[in-house]
Amino acid sequence: MSTNFSQSIKNTVRGRRLFTAALVLGSALSLVSNGAAQRVTPPPTPTLITPEAGNSAFLVGHAFGTQGYICLPTAPGASTAAWNSNNARPEATLFTKVFGQDVQIIAHFLSPDTHPNGNAPSPLPFGSATWQSSFDSSKVWAQKVGAIAGGTDPASCPNDGAIACLLLQSIGSQDGPTGGTLLSKTTFIQRLNTKGGLAPADGCATANDVGKQALVPYSADYFFFKKDE
Repeated sequence: MSTNFSQSIKNTVRGRRLFTAALVLGSALSLVSNGAAQRVTPPPTPTLITPEAGNSAFLVGHAFGTQGYICLPTAPGASTAAWNSNNARPEATLFTKVFGQDVQIIAHFLSPDTHPNGNAPSPLPFGSATWQSSFDSSKVWAQKVGAIAGGTDPASCPNDGAIACLLLQSIGSQDGPTGGTLLSKTTFIQRLNTKGGLAPADGCATANDVGKQALVPYSADYFFFKKDE
């Protein structure tokens, strides 16, 4: 009797946890599917990293991840080397809060742009910054079009010793496999409130260091924009 009662309690608790998880996930899906529900308001930004008029923020994700650096020669055949600061490899997960819980909404990584648009460079780079929805698998690829150094704007980029805050423009997009368009409608992305992520200060100076790699933790807020309707 006691065993059955204990098992019943465990099943009830497990069921409540599953219900809560489903409720949080459903609410998150509703939020990211309807950007207006988030009431997204980016901080004021300098002109260099402000999207052009006619575009409005519809989604924000709080990112935690790493910037990946490779030690490369400073020139072909050079005896000196430096970290590839201009082409760091991002890997991050973007979250939003639902009922106080962090819920993953987007994965950020480097991948080939398989659906370039008119803003894409030619030739295409081997890999471009990519954001993919965790809900409908839609994607956007983007490239940097503006930047300010960390610690140079109190409202949007206040932290010294952090990677730059950026304005990125879509260079390609792809709907999800079932037609989802959450991120494929993106026109611009802002990377703001950056913390950490700068290339190491040492460990890459000579030809003997070439090939070394470093993963540096960072965090940032990513604001996604679309054309006004």
